[in-house]
Amino acid sequence: MSDYLPQNPLIVQSDQTVLLEVHSPRVEAARDALAPFAELVKSPEHIHTYRITPLSIWNARAAGLSAGAMIAVLREYAKYPIPEGVAQEIEGLGRRYGLTVIERDEIGLILRVADAPLTELLARDRQVAPLLGERLGERAFRIRLGVRGLLKQALVAIGYPADDLAGYSAGQELPLRLREIANNGEAFTFRDYQWAAAATFHQDGQAQGG
Repeated sequence: MSDYLPQNPLIVQSDQTVLLEVHSPRVEAARDALAPFAELVKSPEHIHTYRITPLSIWNARAAGLSAGAMIAVLREYAKYPIPEGVAQEIEGLGRRYGLTVIERDEIGLILRVADAPLTELLARDRQVAPLLGERLGERAFRIRLGVRGLLKQALVAIGYPADDLAGYSAGQELPLRLREIANNGEAFTFRDYQWAAAATFHQDGQAQGG
């Protein structure tokens, strides 16, 4: 890309902060593309501030967005070439997602690990090790149902977030009905980002969803 593209709304900084100029002609498209992998920090009148964090990258990976796609968004909408360190950080953190995988078999839950060195690291880690059950071969552990959430938190804390493919048991249906009129008298409807968030969470009922 050229050194300067004035029509673009993003300024990507080396500390993973992203500035969005709200009066740019491409602001809507840029905001929609950026939101899945960057957290909104503040939104004053003229410039909104986002931050790309490990958790925001991993959440985007969990929703099916690749590291390459995130970098492509920044390059597509940035006024200036993005710092190479930012691209490298996104790639590095993106590769970590899925090195641990939670699955379900006929007995219960299993944590599968990508390689033996990482398996040994987890087995010795003071946050993770107490949550692991029986060792299953070289690269897997049995895990108890009750520690699933705690284990996922611990894996995020040490930088190896799990791809949770275990799914959930279907519970009793809870009937609900959305109101048609909001408190202000206008028609009640969800915003686009709310529909998108719900769809990302549910994942059409697949194991990846909540």
